[in-house]
Amino acid sequence: MRQAARHLVGRVGPAEQAELEAWLSGPQRQLFDSMHRADQRHGLDVVARLRAGGHDDPDLLLAGLLHDCSKGRGVRLPHRAAWSLGERYGDAMLDAFSLAPGFRAAFDRLRLHAEASARLALGAGCSERVAELIRHQSDPLDRVAGLALQLADEAS
Repeated sequence: MRQAARHLVGRVGPAEQAELEAWLSGPQRQLFDSMHRADQRHGLDVVARLRAGGHDDPDLLLAGLLHDCSKGRGVRLPHRAAWSLGERYGDAMLDAFSLAPGFRAAFDRLRLHAEASARLALGAGCSERVAELIRHQSDPLDRVAGLALQLADEAS
């Protein structure tokens, strides 16, 4: 439900836009701007959760902001809802949804988004550490920053 609401009404407010302008490099801002507004909102929510937890590591915050940047605008609400159901109820559900037009491609994008997002972040001038945090967002190698990112992502 939270994902659906964010997908439909998620926005980036003027104060957040100003903060992003001051925080991100030009290529990083372009990458953020290329994201679906739901992923933008989610990234900002992850950053807020990290900050509320006392985290101020710039690499961690940047990874939190951009960790879903490769999902793209083509992954729509029905794809995201079906993906979430598949995560909850198993691959058989994903297999069934994959029969619908466009779902297999969207699922491939969702399945591979961590690696693809890490590559996009590197291309936008992010550090290798930011890319590694993004790449391993579901199974963190860094037991402090990586775990913080995973928990903030799951809670947002």
